[in-house]
Amino acid sequence: MNQYLRRLTAIASQKERRIIGLMSGTSLDGLDVALCKISEAGRQTKVQLESFTTLAYPEEVKDRIRAVFAQETVDFQLLTLLNPWIGNYHGELVMQALETWEITPASIDVIASHGQTVYHMPRRLHHRPDYGDGTLQIGDGDHLAMRTGIITISDFRQKHIAAGGEGAPLAMYGDCLLFSHPQEHRILLNMGGIANFTWLPAGGNFDGVFVTDTGPGNTMLDAAVRQFFPGKAFDEDGRLAASGRIHAGLLAALQEDPFFKASIPKTTGPEQFNLHYLAKAQQQTGTTDLSATDILATLARFSAETIAGCIKRELPLWQDARLYASGGGAHNPVLMRHLRELLPGITFSTTGELNIDGDAKEAVLFAVLANETLAGGNLHFGSLPAVSMGKISFPG
Repeated sequence: MNQYLRRLTAIASQKERRIIGLMSGTSLDGLDVALCKISEAGRQTKVQLESFTTLAYPEEVKDRIRAVFAQETVDFQLLTLLNPWIGNYHGELVMQALETWEITPASIDVIASHGQTVYHMPRRLHHRPDYGDGTLQIGDGDHLAMRTGIITISDFRQKHIAAGGEGAPLAMYGDCLLFSHPQEHRILLNMGGIANFTWLPAGGNFDGVFVTDTGPGNTMLDAAVRQFFPGKAFDEDGRLAASGRIHAGLLAALQEDPFFKASIPKTTGPEQFNLHYLAKAQQQTGTTDLSATDILATLARFSAETIAGCIKRELPLWQDARLYASGGGAHNPVLMRHLRELLPGITFSTTGELNIDGDAKEAVLFAVLANETLAGGNLHFGSLPAVSMGKISFPG
């Protein structure tokens, strides 16, 4: 037997596994690295977050990714070269984190790498009847495995599409295993570049759960900040949006897209909601001269209203639920204030109260997906694909 197959079999048979989860989202702020100790699998899954860090991308790295990110036409040569380059780069960041934590690569069983999404295109958007849903994450797992010497599981989203899903959001799988509660209805709201939530009805019945994107989280806010305030990557503490005024006409135009009335589950990305989308709404409403702070104030309200609107529309029991926020949007006081206003009666918390740092949550959830690939794989989630996701790369 191949030595790595033997090693993989041994890892799958262990009572607990040490897995590093990696996540780099559409905000392009950096690589989240979560060192997890995971025992058992399925409904018995238990996770201890041993260490977590976000290693920020330098502007030069962001610029490389933005050159191919969420664009219909790209330099194909650059895209081809970036795939292994990001795999190696993420491997270097993993080694940097391990050195900081004084942990040897040999003590890690597996890396679970989400990769860097550069394009997400469900069939609902591309209007090409001969093709299905599509998504592309770069950061080749073979290069990551060779750079670190650690078995790597990567490219999780393709199996989800192959099994009939849209490739996103995948948060529901980990949310079900880690956060279901016998008495409490829970909404797990993640506000990254795109916002999504998982509905976990009390009782832990997986047939009743679902996950869906709601629309923009931070993606349009961050893009507008970069455009209007060079040198800034995001609106720290929502201070810029807080100094502006919401424009009702522009807000209404932003919410006219058919996505917001489409049935769930549904996914989207910066390919749809971006500065071009904003410019079109401004042209329609005669607001091209609107101040930058007023635009940010309106975009913050736009994110909040589309999140809250989806929750109210799809969850008859929303007022009886507790909402657990995570992602960058959870740190934006303006966005959170709007949500509290729009969702009266809901108790707001963060996933930190569930023993998972909200900033680490997505990286942890990919570690859980890798654990299921290794030691689980026997779960069913109602109408959603119940599949083992990820491709396995050996470091030799």
